[in-house]
Parts: sequence; structure tokens; C-alpha cells
Amino acid sequence: MVLLAYLLATVSILTGTAAVYMALLEPFPVRWLYYHYFVRKPIVWTILVVLVTMILHSIHNDGRVDPTLIAPVILGLLGVLLTYRMHQEAAFRAEDYRRMTTVHNSLPLSGNMEIAVIEYNGVTKGYPLQYVIHHHIVNDWFNDKLVSLTYCAMCRSIIPFDVTDLGPMFVASFKGANMIVADRKTKTFFQQATFESIIGPLHPATLKMIPFQILGWELVKKIQPSVPVADVTEDDLRAFELPIPGIWKRIVATESTPGLSSKRRDKTFPARTRVVGIIEPGIVPQPVYLKTEVVAKQLVHNHEHNFILVGGMNTVNGFKVHPHQKIVLNGDLLQDHTTHGCWDLRGKTRQQGVADLEPLAISDEYWFSWKEYHPDSTVIRQELYDRHTVAGDGR
Repeated sequence: MVLLAYLLATVSILTGTAAVYMALLEPFPVRWLYYHYFVRKPIVWTILVVLVTMILHSIHNDGRVDPTLIAPVILGLLGVLLTYRMHQEAAFRAEDYRRMTTVHNSLPLSGNMEIAVIEYNGVTKGYPLQYVIHHHIVNDWFNDKLVSLTYCAMCRSIIPFDVTDLGPMFVASFKGANMIVADRKTKTFFQQATFESIIGPLHPATLKMIPFQILGWELVKKIQPSVPVADVTEDDLRAFELPIPGIWKRIVATESTPGLSSKRRDKTFPARTRVVGIIEPGIVPQPVYLKTEVVAKQLVHNHEHNFILVGGMNTVNGFKVHPHQKIVLNGDLLQDHTTHGCWDLRGKTRQQGVADLEPLAISDEYWFSWKEYHPDSTVIRQELYDRHTVAGDGR
């Protein structure tokens, strides 16, 4: 009976930690993670009940607790604890409908802290990325549209989705060094980087991305009317950590990409080289730029696909343009030498009768994840910018 007790306790520990090792080890398929999500709690609780029953049986037969059964029961309890604490859903608990504020001076934000600004369905809201990273997902309403802002810390991909028809999303797992998200109603798994479903009742399905902007806090404060921003505290902006303290700093200080083996990873650039990839539907192959080069250039035109990238204060945003437009950057303004249109760095017009610039869907993330999920993309380097630049752009 003791051998059986230890065997059951071992199964409980393996079940409680499976969400971690099955996510990190490539041989485990995603469908194992999917089924594990549903069976993990029933398994560990059943094992614990059996182990406690063994204790009670020993008391009934011998009038005392069999000391050899104490350790398996403790391990069984540990298995239950790990099942609840070590799963990604619990480690990165999605947050719903955070209170917003326009009293910017009350927020502990400073300098050029990065803010994800979502303008959708007639509503504009801002979310400090240093707050979002702790939850990985923030669900919020934009009038009658529900949006899930997702942020995978491992690959730094930040993507908001319209999930009105699905309901709030949560962190379901992690595979290939990228987050897997799921809706709470059906528990269908979606790969965040590709928007595509993997397994579940809704499969096959595709999430709808919403173009958005990442802006520095100083710029957000200048927007009129004032943008409602998540009412964060100092604790919300604490340094990010994984459930095991200290391991996150060691990971980001190296070329390590947990969940994506070194053999499989593209090594054209260091793993955590920041890139700006174009994920606008219809642009194929998808161009990708080194972020440092775009920020240094400040304004980059792509004549082939009719868009511009605007870099400044360590952020990059993109806009669609017409082939005849000749956009230049003049201080904090974008100007069209052809039509004399004028826009701010958010693409908002400064002239009556002139439309805003249409945002371009881009992703500011790490090279290793971009290349893994967009293998056919084309890298455009600084020396090639002229080839993709509208003549007369002033640069």
C-alpha cells in the first residue's frame, strides 16, 4: 500500500507541474496541454481523497496513523497546490474591466513609459504596458465591443483582439515561446502570434486584431481630450517576475528562449533584437524592420505597400498612405508636400476637412518570435530604405 501511495503522490506532482514542463518541452503537443487543462484538478483531488482514505483505513485497522503514509499525503497536498498555482491561468491572471482615470497626475507614471493606446468603436483608452505584463491579458469594453489586450512577456508581442462574440479571454498555456489564449465560454485555444485557433469547440477560427498604438507617457498626457488610462498603482508597475523569483532576469539576460529550442531558432539576429513587423492583412510577404533603425531614421516610407513607419521616443507606429502622398516629418508633425495635409504623431489631422491617417497593423516584438511565426517575412535594413522610399520624402 505504501508503494501505491508514493506512486499516486508522484502522479499528483507530475500533474500539478505538467502545465510548465509540457509547455516548455517541444515533444509535448498542444493537445496534451489542452486536455490537461480540464483533467488536472479532478486527477489531483481524486488522488488526495484516495491518500486520505488510506490514512483513515490505517487508523481503523491499527488504531493509529501509519507513519509511512504521511509523506505521500503531504506530496498529494503539494500536487493540489501546484495544480492551482503553477498553471499559466493562475500565474498570469487576466484582469477584467480595470477602472480608468483621466486624472493623469494621480498616476505613478513617468517619462516615456510605454502605453498601449487603443482607439476603437468611438472609445480611446490607454494601458501602461508595465501593468499589462503582469496579467498578460486585460479585458475591457469599448462601448458595446469587448476587447482583449494580450501581452506575451516571453516574446513581447502585444496584440488587442475584438472578442465581442467570444467573451473575455484568459491565459490558457504557452507553446513555442508564445502565449496561448482561450475564451472562457468554450475554452478554445488560440495561438496569440498567429491569431489562429489550435484546438477546441470553435476550431478552426481566427481572432480579429485591432490596430493600436504604443506611445510614450509624455505624449499620451498631451492628447486632447484627455485619454482615460488604467488607474494603476505602484504595485501594478513592479518589476515583472515569473512564479520562480529571479529566473526571469536570468532568462532575458541570455539568448535563452524557453519553449523554443536553440536549434529551431533563427539566429540572423540576437534572439531579443526588437523588430517591427507588418501584420496588416494583404501585405505579403510581411516586411519586418529593426526597431533601432526605424527609431534612428524617424520616418520610413514603404512605397511598395504604401505605408509609413514613424519612430520616436523608442516607439514606432505605422500608417497607411496613398501612392501620391509625399509625407515628411517636421518636428512633432507629419506633413504631406503634395496635398499640404498635416497630422500629429498619432495620425490625427490638424486641418479641417482632412481625414486622419489610417493606422497600420504592426507588431513590436522580439526577432526570435517574429521569425518563428512569420517565417516568410522580408527583412528590410537601413541600407535598403531608399529602395522602399517615396521619392521626395525629404530624407
